[in-house]
Amino acid sequence: MGEDLVGLQAEFPAFTIWEEQMPGRVRYVARSRLGGINPHTVITADLDELRGALQPSRAAGQGGEHTVCATEPNIARMYTYWLQGKDHYAVDRAAASKILERFPEVAEVARANRAFVTRAVRYLADQGITQFLDIGSGLPARPNVHETARSVTPGARVVYVDLDPVVLAHARALLAVDKNVGVVAGDVRDPARFLRAVAGTGVIDSIRPTGVLLTSLLHFLTAAEADTAAAVLREWMAPGSYLVISAGTATGTDPELIRLLQDAYGDTAPVTGRTEKEIEAWFDGLILVDPGLVKVWAWRPETWRRPATTRARFLAGVGYKPSDTLPWSP
Repeated sequence: MGEDLVGLQAEFPAFTIWEEQMPGRVRYVARSRLGGINPHTVITADLDELRGALQPSRAAGQGGEHTVCATEPNIARMYTYWLQGKDHYAVDRAAASKILERFPEVAEVARANRAFVTRAVRYLADQGITQFLDIGSGLPARPNVHETARSVTPGARVVYVDLDPVVLAHARALLAVDKNVGVVAGDVRDPARFLRAVAGTGVIDSIRPTGVLLTSLLHFLTAAEADTAAAVLREWMAPGSYLVISAGTATGTDPELIRLLQDAYGDTAPVTGRTEKEIEAWFDGLILVDPGLVKVWAWRPETWRRPATTRARFLAGVGYKPSDTLPWSP
């Protein structure tokens, strides 16, 4: 074991840490020895990133179970609970259930959003997109983006980006299945920085068309942060690329729901209700693919199923960055 790994092992005794030689690269793996520790597994090629991911678990080195990240509701885990997944804690279930007591349609919206992501990725793959950037990817939920894309184009390349260390640990363990799938720690509020990290993976070629996903994410930023992130990504996208966005809107949504969500997430993240016109502005300079910016379940549904009247309005759209040399058809 190298000197750096010996130091990390001493710093984080609750983990077994080792180096793996991969074809053409080296990666480092840390796996928890104790029950109840988060993250359970971290896989990365960057020792500094490994240390940063393990930092919240330092208290576990004193022995006993550790409940880091389980003391307040978490965006990714609450969303997983609404999707009927398994990766959540009691605090997440309590907060999510409190919202469902007043607005049971929120779970339906979450599932409709996940279905939209699958339809949008399949649509992009049908248009010839072979590389995807999933920003704020959240905990893995099948079908994952690379699975959907590869059902159309075997070998499609995907980079998943998230800030949550638990999400990153799950992504590296479950999603990084080959050299054409990357996982990057990145904050959408600093897009230039995480785009440099994306470039460092070698998975995505920035001069070629890319499918960029910002789904169920921008409403967790301040208005200025969301507008900046969308603008930087539009500029970064090569001609022929697509931008996929879904977000809650204040237009037509019960203000009480927005207040409940703001209370649930507390200091973890803001919940910013943007108007429909403000959300449409995130596609400035792009061509909105038919049917435009619509309710999330109405974007090219495979079977038309109009939901019951909802007080939680969630919008979705796909924008195309035009090119003089690349054909486009809606």
